Amino acid sequence: MSEDDDAVRALLAYLGAAMVATGQPVSDVEDELAEVSTSLGFPDVQIAASPTGVFLNLASGLPATFESVQGGLRLDQAAEVRTIRHRLSQSTLTVSEATEQLRDLRHRPPRYPEWMANLGWIAIATGIALILQPGGANVAFAAVGAVVVVALFRLGQRFALIATLLPMLASFLLACGVFAASNADLLDGPLRTLLPPLAVLLPGALIVTAMSELAAGDMVAGTSRLTFGLVQLLLFTLGIVAASHVVTVPAAELTNFRVETLGWWAAPVGLILISVGIGVLESPPVRLLPWITVVLILAFAAQSFGQHVGGAAVGSFLGAVAATLGSSLVEAVRPNLPRLVVMLPAFWLLVPGSLGLLSTTALVTDPDGGGANAFGVVTVVCAIAVGLLVGASVARSVGGALGRLRRGYPLRARGRLGRSLPR
Repeated sequence: MSEDDDAVRALLAYLGAAMVATGQPVSDVEDELAEVSTSLGFPDVQIAASPTGVFLNLASGLPATFESVQGGLRLDQAAEVRTIRHRLSQSTLTVSEATEQLRDLRHRPPRYPEWMANLGWIAIATGIALILQPGGANVAFAAVGAVVVVALFRLGQRFALIATLLPMLASFLLACGVFAASNADLLDGPLRTLLPPLAVLLPGALIVTAMSELAAGDMVAGTSRLTFGLVQLLLFTLGIVAASHVVTVPAAELTNFRVETLGWWAAPVGLILISVGIGVLESPPVRLLPWITVVLILAFAAQSFGQHVGGAAVGSFLGAVAATLGSSLVEAVRPNLPRLVVMLPAFWLLVPGSLGLLSTTALVTDPDGGGANAFGVVTVVCAIAVGLLVGASVARSVGGALGRLRRGYPLRARGRLGRSLPR
C-alpha cells in the first residue's frame, strides 16, 4: 500500500491518541500502533505514547507529530477504535477512510438518550450494592445516592468548577446522608454503603493500569497515572472526612463492615443489573453484552473464591487473572470482539479504588492503624496489577496455540481428505 507520508503520520497519531483514550496501557498502544504502521509500509516507526498524547515519526530523522488525548471514550467508541485498528492491520481500510472515521468518532452521540444513561448509572450502583453491601436499606441508599451523583456529574458537564470538585462534592453529600441514616439506626456499615454510588467515578482501573505500566517499565506514564489516581482518591477521602465532622459518627462505625441480609440471590441479580446498566450507560454494541456478562461472572466467581481461600489480596489477584484471561480468550475465539471493551467493566467489580477509599479513610479516622491500612491498599492494587500481567501472559500463550491450531487444521483436514480420495 502506497500512501502519502504526511497522511499516514497523521492517521497513526489520531489512532494512537484514540487508543490511549480507551484506557489501554501505553506499552500496548505502542506495540499495536507499530503493527499498523508496518502493515502500511512503515516498519521503522518510532512512537512515544503517554496518558496525555502521542509523539511519533515514521522513521529516525523524519518529521515528527504530536496528537493530544481529549478525554476518555465510551465503550462503543472504544470498540470502533479497535475495529479501525484491526481493519488497517488487515489492509481492508484506506488511510483516508480511517482518518475520517477517527475524526468523526468523538462527535458520535451515545446510542441511548441521556435519561436512559442516568438510569443505567443507577442500575450499576444498585447492582454493585447487591454484591458489596447486600442489605435492604443499604441497597436503597445506593440507588438514591446514585441519583445525587448523576445530578452532580451532569452539572459538572456544564460548570468546570463542579467537574473539578466532583469527587469531593459527591463523597461529602453522600457521606452526610449515610452517616445521618446510620445515626438514626436506619442502616449498618455506612462506610461500605458509600462505595456503590461512587464506584463509576472511583479511579480503580486508572490506578491498576498505572501499576501495570510501571511493572512493564513505562515509568513516565505509570507514575503520572498513579499520581493522578491517588489525588482523585484523596479528594474522595477528604469529602468523607469532612462529612464525618459535619455529621458526627462514632469511629467504630467507619470500618469495613459488610451487611449480609438479602440472601444468595443478591449477587446474581446484582451482576444482571450491572450488565444492563453498562449496556445503557456506555453504549457498547449489543453483541458485546453477553460476553461482558460472561467476563463479569468469571471475575466475580474468581474474586469470591480467592477471598474465601486467602483474603482480599488473593481474591483481587484471581479476579484480575479471570477478567484478563477471560476477555483475551473471548477475543481469541471471536477476533472481531475487542478484548479491552469486554474487560473494562470487570474493574467495577474488582473495585480496587473502593478498597483504596476504605483504607485511606480509615487512615485518617484511625491513625493508629495507618500502617496496616496503607499496606492493605498497596497489596490489593499490586495483586490486581500482577493478576493482569499473569492473565495477559497466559492469554497470549493460549491465543498463539489457538492461532496455530486454526492455521494447521485446514492443512491436516486436506491431507486426510486427499488420502481418502481414490487415486
